[in-house]
Amino acid sequence: MSSVRIFVTGGTFDKEYNELNGELFFKDTHIQEILKLGRCKVDLSVRTLMLVDSLEMTDIDRETIVSSCKLATEERIVITHGTDTMTTTAKILAENITNKTIVITGAMIPYKFGSSDGLFNLGSALAFAQTLPYGVYVAMNGRYFNWNNVKKNRQTGFFEEI
Repeated sequence: MSSVRIFVTGGTFDKEYNELNGELFFKDTHIQEILKLGRCKVDLSVRTLMLVDSLEMTDIDRETIVSSCKLATEERIVITHGTDTMTTTAKILAENITNKTIVITGAMIPYKFGSSDGLFNLGSALAFAQTLPYGVYVAMNGRYFNWNNVKKNRQTGFFEEI
């Protein structure tokens, strides 16, 4: 099986909680710790591109993600991303890259909270990236969706087909 590249962009996945003022903030990615806890044996490499909330992600940030995916030697890529705008990034990736399998995933609850869905979503995304054909996908809640057939249901907190 070919290797997988993980690009970290931030989102709830990597947020920390400030106990003094109750704010969420970024310090560093938790991906390596999550992979170790999951006893991951996939041949992969991890690169942090940025640590931003997806609501604050700019066009330049998205250009960085697209160019990083294009330059990656791996054909199978997982991107950790904030859930609010992951479908926007997925659309831009699909419009620019057709010769790779790219799976975007995130979390509704920060990893540091101890009950995050991020562990399950990352594991699912890694499995989908290794098995799906070329294309851009969103992986959340144990499911994968084609980039152009998914939305975040803000009432239920789940991703669903359009």
